[in-house]
Amino acid sequence: MSCRSLIAAAGTLLLALTVPPAVALVLPGTGPHVMAAARAGTVDARVAGPALAAGLALPALMVTVPLAAVLSRRFPARAVLPAGLACLAAGLIGVRFAGTVPQVATARLLQGAGAGIMLPASLVLVWQRRGRVLAAVWAGSLVAGLLVATPLALHAAARGGDRAAAPFLWPAAAALPAAALPAAALPAAALAALAAAVLCLAGRNEPLPASKHAERSQIVLPAAPAAGLAFLAVASAQDWSPGARLLVGCVALAAALGPALAAARDAAVGSPLSCAVVMVTAGLLTFPLAGPLAGPLAGPAGEAGTLLPFGAGGAAALAGALLAAALTGRGVRAAVPAGHALVLVAALAALLVPFPPRPPLLAAVLVPLGLGVGLALAASLRDARVGAALFGLGVCFPAVLAGQLMALSLQAGRWQQVGPDTAGERLSVLAGGYRQWLVLACALAVLLAVAAWRPARRPARGSARRAAAPSDGAEAVSAASAG
Repeated sequence: MSCRSLIAAAGTLLLALTVPPAVALVLPGTGPHVMAAARAGTVDARVAGPALAAGLALPALMVTVPLAAVLSRRFPARAVLPAGLACLAAGLIGVRFAGTVPQVATARLLQGAGAGIMLPASLVLVWQRRGRVLAAVWAGSLVAGLLVATPLALHAAARGGDRAAAPFLWPAAAALPAAALPAAALPAAALAALAAAVLCLAGRNEPLPASKHAERSQIVLPAAPAAGLAFLAVASAQDWSPGARLLVGCVALAAALGPALAAARDAAVGSPLSCAVVMVTAGLLTFPLAGPLAGPLAGPAGEAGTLLPFGAGGAAALAGALLAAALTGRGVRAAVPAGHALVLVAALAALLVPFPPRPPLLAAVLVPLGLGVGLALAASLRDARVGAALFGLGVCFPAVLAGQLMALSLQAGRWQQVGPDTAGERLSVLAGGYRQWLVLACALAVLLAVAAWRPARRPARGSARRAAAPSDGAEAVSAASAG
């Protein structure tokens, strides 16, 4: 292996470890409004201007991902990635100097758009290395980022608000794990992603087969419903009732799961192990399931002990993904339903423990959750072509929005019914709404397991098998030539 190939491999590994968490860390707000929303349960029917502005990152990311996925297949991905990094950096710097709500909104839109550009480009660069371990690391990093994003954002807010997220305040943070500096998690991940991008630009990556018109047309399809959902998400924050927002969440879930099921056997974006359906699982049952557990535990002191269970869940996600990379034969096919079963176990455990759970009990929820989603996602990517993986990304973040709207709407409904006055009553209301969401999450985990299992139990099309992407050795070379 040449020196340039080694540099590219090192850069791709760093990219797989840093870009997905950096993207996930964009989803929650990073200012004092996040802490205020967490303490109030984010259930007020009237959403404050700063909180609404901070929430614009997810709609921007949803719309950008399918468009950036097409660009990453049409043009060199290592040229698309720096554009996303520049956009994200502009958003991070803009947050530091934002003094009005429109300025905060613009900065958050830039962050969401930059993250939406970076994620598909990083996935294509991982696919160019044609290694199942790299693909597994990328999948595990994405799940880990979704699990730890909310607690890291809340601790950042507790330690200094938006100004703690300025990237140039932490020039040495790229060499440290993001969890080591909670208040600098997003800029640390962004700087590490920048270092990875430089290595990828300096190295040599083998190009993927040119994308065809049918593949590009399918990949961009989620952009249209994502744009509609982005509008509904922003509109529903304006004095809509909890029931109306719950309906928007159901529409978002249908918009994510419907195309995923329709594409399950498609020659261009389908995959034998239902990659798109598992992407919906990852979006719906990680960030929205783990996030509400972090809010009541956050405090001005920023206790490290409350971060450890989330870190354990993230580590379990990486371990599950690497386990999927090591499996062979029937083990890979069984990993997807096994992962969903672990998610169901995690949701049932969350139903049984007190709210908010103490760190040991919290770890009992987050570890099986991370392990299950990481295992299922990495296994579903094993025999998927790059078009299927990019299409799955397009439906993943509408599922994140669906889960967020469902969880918060159920809590908001109970809040309006009870009208709590004391801190104990508020915590009880939040616990009741969260448990309603957990019951719904259990049902959705079973539904998604069945949806992922049905295409997997049928023999895959020959074209999908020949175009399978992350594999090793001669099989990968033949797959690339067949594409």
